[in-house]
Amino acid sequence: MRKTLSFLALAAGIAAAPAARADITIGFVTSLSGNGSSIGIPYGRGINAAYEYKKTINGETIRLIQLDDGSDPSAATRNARKLVEEEKVDLLIGTATAPSTIAMAAVASELKVPMIAVSPIGKLPDAPEQWVVSVPQPASLLVKIVADRMKRDGMKNIGYIGFSDAWGDLVYNGAKAAEAAGDIKIQSNERYARTDTSVTAQILKVLAARPDAVLDGGSGTQGALPLLSLADRGFKGNTYGTVALVNPDFVNVGGKAADGIQVSAGPVIVAEQLPDEHFAKKIALDFRSVYQKVHNIPTTDGFSAYSFDAWLIFANAAERALKTAKPGTVEFRAALRDAILSTKELPGVHAVYNFKPGSVTGVDERSLVVVRLTGGAWKYAP
Repeated sequence: MRKTLSFLALAAGIAAAPAARADITIGFVTSLSGNGSSIGIPYGRGINAAYEYKKTINGETIRLIQLDDGSDPSAATRNARKLVEEEKVDLLIGTATAPSTIAMAAVASELKVPMIAVSPIGKLPDAPEQWVVSVPQPASLLVKIVADRMKRDGMKNIGYIGFSDAWGDLVYNGAKAAEAAGDIKIQSNERYARTDTSVTAQILKVLAARPDAVLDGGSGTQGALPLLSLADRGFKGNTYGTVALVNPDFVNVGGKAADGIQVSAGPVIVAEQLPDEHFAKKIALDFRSVYQKVHNIPTTDGFSAYSFDAWLIFANAAERALKTAKPGTVEFRAALRDAILSTKELPGVHAVYNFKPGSVTGVDERSLVVVRLTGGAWKYAP
C-alpha cells in the first residue's frame, strides 16, 4: 500500500489522497512487514521524524512516498522501479535489509537516480557512473572498533555466528580483516537464516572451538538467537556485536542473555551521555525531540537515526542542486547526485559525513562509540 506523506504524519497510517506534483519528490522504501520489519519499522519512523524536522528546502516543498518491500529483494526492486518510472522521484532512500538495499541500488544505477542507502551495501554496483552512497558505518569499521575493544578486554580467540546473507558476509569479512591486522583470531564461521527459530547446532560448533568471546553478526530480533543459545549452554565469555543489534526487540527478546554485550554504534544511541563538545550531541538531541513529537514515544534504536541522517544529507545536497536545476528533471537528478558526492564535514546524529566519487561510504572513526547493554539499557563505554 502506498502512503504519501504531505502534512499528515505517515506514522498515523493515514493514506493521503494523491496531490499535485510537489517540487521535490522522494521515494522511500523500507520493510514494514516480513522478517526485516523489526528494523524496517524504525527506519520508517525515522523518515517521518526527518520529514517533520525539515519539510521544505529553499522554499520548495517536499513530497515523500513510502513503500513496503516486505523484506523481499524482488519487491524492493519492483518498488524502486515504480518510484522512478511512475512517480518520477528525484531521489531514492532505502531499505531495511542488506540484500534488498543492494537490489535497490542496482535499479538506481540503471535508471540514473541518486540513492541514499540506509543499510550497508559493501561496494558500489557495476555501472559507468556512481549514483549510490550509503549512510551506515561500513561493517569493516564497525568490526574494527569492536576488535579494538576485544583486544583491550584481552579477548583473542573469537567465535563467529551471523546471518547467511549479505549482512552476515559483511560482518564476517570485517572480522577477517581485523584478524589479518593481528588483533583477533576467528575460530568459526557459523551462519543461520533470518527465518530460523533455533541456532543450537551452530552454537555447539562455535563452542567446540572454545572461544574467549563470540561475535554476533545478526540484527534485530533474530540477532538475539545466538545469545539465548549461548546462555542455555552456560557460556560465560564476553559477547560482542554491531549497531545492527541496537533495537528494542533485540533487547526484549535477548533479556538477561543479552546483558553485557558490547557493540559499536553511532553516538546517537547514547546522546545524553556524550560530552557537551561532541559533534553529535546537539543534533542527536534535536532528533530525539522531533521523534518524540511525531510518534509520542522515545527513540531507543539506531535505525531510525540512519533515516534521519539520510534526510540531512539529501537536504544539504538539495540546497546546492536547486541553484542549477529544477526538480523533476534529469538535470536535477544529476545535480543532486553531484552535490551528494561533494558533501563535506556534514554533522549528523551518527557521523560527520564526507562523500567523494568512487566511495560508497562517507564516515570515519568519529562515527562510532562502544556501548554496553546493562539492565536493558545501552550505556556509553568509552
